[in-house]
Order: sequence, then structure tokens, then C-alpha cells
Amino acid sequence: MSTPATLPGVRPDAAARHRPGAILSIILACQLMIVVDATIVTIALPNIQRELGFSPAGLSWVQSAYMLAFGGLLLLGGRAGDLFGRRRVFVGGILLFTFASLLCGLAGAGWWLIAARALQGVGAAFAGPSTLALIATNFAEGPARNRALALFSTMSGAGASVGLILGGMLTSWASWPWVFFVNLPVGLAVAVAAPRLINEPARGTGRVDVAGAATGTAGMTLLVYGFIRAAASGWGDRYTVLSFVGAVLLLGAFLIIQRRAAQPIMPLHLFADRNRSSAYLTMLLLVVSMFGVFFLLTQFLQDVLGFTPLAAGFAFLPMTLGVFGMAQIVPRLLTRYGPRPLVLTGGLLGTAGMAWLTGVTSSTGYVSGLLGPMVLLGIGLGCCVVPLTVTVLSSVPPHESGVASGIQQTMQWVGGSLGLAILVSSADLTHGLAGGAGNAFVLAAIFMACALAVALLGIRPAARG
Repeated sequence: MSTPATLPGVRPDAAARHRPGAILSIILACQLMIVVDATIVTIALPNIQRELGFSPAGLSWVQSAYMLAFGGLLLLGGRAGDLFGRRRVFVGGILLFTFASLLCGLAGAGWWLIAARALQGVGAAFAGPSTLALIATNFAEGPARNRALALFSTMSGAGASVGLILGGMLTSWASWPWVFFVNLPVGLAVAVAAPRLINEPARGTGRVDVAGAATGTAGMTLLVYGFIRAAASGWGDRYTVLSFVGAVLLLGAFLIIQRRAAQPIMPLHLFADRNRSSAYLTMLLLVVSMFGVFFLLTQFLQDVLGFTPLAAGFAFLPMTLGVFGMAQIVPRLLTRYGPRPLVLTGGLLGTAGMAWLTGVTSSTGYVSGLLGPMVLLGIGLGCCVVPLTVTVLSSVPPHESGVASGIQQTMQWVGGSLGLAILVSSADLTHGLAGGAGNAFVLAAIFMACALAVALLGIRPAARG
């Protein structure tokens, strides 16, 4: 097995101070901060609306501005890390995210908060792809990398629940600006420690594909905006339709540019590998299924079952514990059986959990109707994420690990926007959340089953030596 000093693409002088535990702690802290920020604000939104005078429609932009900037710039962030140094781009993204968090907490007007949230998204888009890429280049392929990815996936899976709990605590015990100020000590600590401890892989050569970056970023931004707009205004809304038309045209131009560019921002040959392409699509479908359900369950717990925001956050702990528990087991199973059996097992459990949720009604209790599906979904997600990530990063050259990671995270964020739009739009909420969520849960089960089918047909069994 490779030792840290022989990791490909790492400068020898940096490899000499390789400290796996410290490196992983920095990466996990960054990932947790980025994921938590997607949900920690949710609990504070009512207080933000009252103090800053947001309309109901305007309030949604506190979340949407972050998702637009993050989803639209991920590919550019991934490629920038490959060309200019992943550690450098990682630290720069963290500093920008931290500064934007300070601006969010100091916001005295709605436009200020929305602009600062968009700036947070920009910082996250440049820091996010480098987290997975730094794991790929600081941990040798095999058991060491699998363990690191398992802990990374635990942070990603647990972050949403942690955000709800932490948001409830800070909003209840302090005030809403503290859901942003909490990022300051973490961000500064990561930015100071990263240059001292994290190995800097050798940079790629060349320049940024400007035309590809422009069309890809604009097209992805319009695509994410279209999904967000559809959830709020419907799929027939004029601006929703125009957004999707513009996205198709720009992303079509982007693909043409990528085929012709000498140094593309998204190398299309990464999709030539059948296992990697199937892993990308499986991840997209998983997130489409999970994200909207997560949103609807949060509302169901508070609006139907009468949970407080803090209690609703703690109600997701069984799902979090399922992800965490599997993170301890999956690396050993992955070494023995390979990714495919684990993804198929996770897909089966996830589909069963989603099918169970289709029976939710106004008389459903937490223990009798939600606890079981949450446990299945947590275990299923824990089975899937690490093997899919391993499949994506397997055999990727060090100089392309950033863009490969950026594509995966783009799938996750675009999938989240798509899932939220489709599931919330499909839920007939005119007769109440309890009565209207059934359609959404049925669609979620279908998407989860499609993810299972893609994994079954697309991911090849691991070769046995």
C-alpha cells in the first residue's frame, strides 16, 4: 500500500509533513460548515422575515441566492483548484465564505442579506470541490482513502440535521445573526491551519477555459434558477420556461466548447468511464429523491405533529445515526466486496424507506410512521455515498481530481434543486401538508428506484484479483 510520501502528484517537501488526522479534521470542518449552512438558516427564517421586512416570496431568496451561486460556480471552482492549486483555492474559498458570513450577520436590510448569501455561495463553490480533491491527493487509493471518504460522507449526511439543531439552539438562545456568526471561528481556524498541514498537489498547467467557464456557469445558474422558480411559481411560469430554454442553449454551447477546447473546464472523457458516469447519475437521482423529502418532513414535523424547531431537528437524529453507523462499517465492506453490492443494498433500503413514507397521513405519529423510514433512509444513504464517491474518484489523475469532485457536487446541488422543485410542486398542499405530501413521497420512491436501477445496470462488479 502506498505511503503518504509516495502519493502521486504531491510535492516531496509537503509530503514530509503529511499528518492524516490533522488534514482530515480540516477538510471535515470545512465540509460540515458548508453543509450546515444550507439548513441552519431554515430555522431562523421567521425571525429574519420579521426583523428585515421580507415578503414571503422575497424570503425564499435567502436560501435561493446561496444555492444559485453555489450550484452555478462549482465547475469553475473545481477547475480553478486544479490549475491554481487546490490548497490555495480551498483557503481562498473558506476566507470568502467566512467574510460573507460576517456580512450576513451584520445585514440590516433584505438586499444586503441576499447579496451576502450569494457571496457565501461563491466561497462555498470554490472551497467545496477542493475538499474531495484534497482527500484524493492526500490519501492513497484503497483503505486509507475509503476511511477518509466514509468520515467525509458522515459529515455531509449529518450536516443537515446538525444545521437544524444548531439553528434552533442559536435562534432560541441568542438571535438570528448568530446562525452566521458561528461560521467565523471555524472558518478562520481552517484558513490558518490548512497552509501549515495540508499537502499541496502539483498544479495543472494551462489557463482557465474562459468560454467554457462562462457558458457552463451561466447555463448551470439558469438551470438551478429554473428549478427554484418552478417550485415557487409553477412549471408554466414564463420566467421558469425562459430559464430552462436559456439553460439548454447555454449548456448545449458549453458541451460543444468542451469537445473542442484544448484544456476544457469539464473534461468529457471523465464520462467515458461507464462506472463513473453511472455513479454520477446514481448520485443525482439519490439527491433528487432525498432533498425534497427532507424539506417536506421538516415541515410535517412542525406543522402537523406540532414539534418545535429544536425538536424537529432532533427528530432527524435516527437518520443521522444511520449514516454515521454505516460510515464505521462501509470502508471494511468496500475493501472486501467493492462498491456495487453496497450501492445496491443502499438503494434497496432507501426505496423501501421511501415506499413506507407514501402511507403518511394526518394521523401518522412519529414513532409509528416516521421513525422506521428515517432509519432505513439513513442506513441506505450511508451504504451508497462512500462507494459512489470512491467510484467517481477511482483512477482519476491527480490534476483532474478537483474537476471530478466538482462534477459530483454539481450533481448533488442541481439534484437538490430539482428534487425540491419537483416534489414540492407535485405535493397538493391546498388541502394541507399531511394530505398533499403523498404524491411527493410516491415520486421520491420512484426516483430512488431509478437510482437503484442505474446502479444495477451501469456499475460493473469489482474485479477480483
